[in-house]
Amino acid sequence: MAVKTHVRLRATGEFACFSRPEFKVERVSYPVMTPSAARGMLEAIFWKPEFRWEVREIWVLQHGGEFVLLRNELEERQGQTPILVEDKRQQRASLVLKDVAYLILADLRLAPHADAPLPKYLSQFERRLERGQCHHQPYLGTREFAARFEPSDGSETPLPWDQDLGTMLFDLAFREDDQRQEMTFLRHGREGTREAKGFAEALFFHARLTGGVLKVPQEKYLELYRLEGWQC
Repeated sequence: MAVKTHVRLRATGEFACFSRPEFKVERVSYPVMTPSAARGMLEAIFWKPEFRWEVREIWVLQHGGEFVLLRNELEERQGQTPILVEDKRQQRASLVLKDVAYLILADLRLAPHADAPLPKYLSQFERRLERGQCHHQPYLGTREFAARFEPSDGSETPLPWDQDLGTMLFDLAFREDDQRQEMTFLRHGREGTREAKGFAEALFFHARLTGGVLKVPQEKYLELYRLEGWQC
């Protein structure tokens, strides 16, 4: 078992959309950032196969309200064959958030094949956070809603907000399966990186905002690791 250390990151943005999975056609955002979105933001700043991010809490620092946004989108994913946009364009409405700010509390967990101590990765992350460096631009739910990030100064206070948010996506487990080769993904281990075939399984939990804080159940990480065959 690896030693864990807390990381605190402040994320802000003009717009955000953390889509609820029960709405199939139009996008409707949760009123707060989801754990998978928070993990994606941390990975945009710093990620290596030798560790994984575990989000502990998400604090709502600012919530500017919601509004409906009508956008033109392609009705299917673009491949290598060129398409005429006018033939594939459709309009979709989205209920998005505006003027948001969150505080993300997370831990680093070392993978079994990690060959360096945890403080090394933690200090690398902190340097990148201080300098505002990232591998790709972090975003708040969808790529067109870019996020700003900075270290926490310790003065953040969550909004006085209590709400039952219902079922929320925790994360996706990428499971190897010879009988369901629906996708290809990478597996990292002591022998290096290899391609694996299988499928993605969505994991959910019942989310509740208490005093402006969303707590992520830690037992879901154990379930995620068990499904992916990740020993910790």
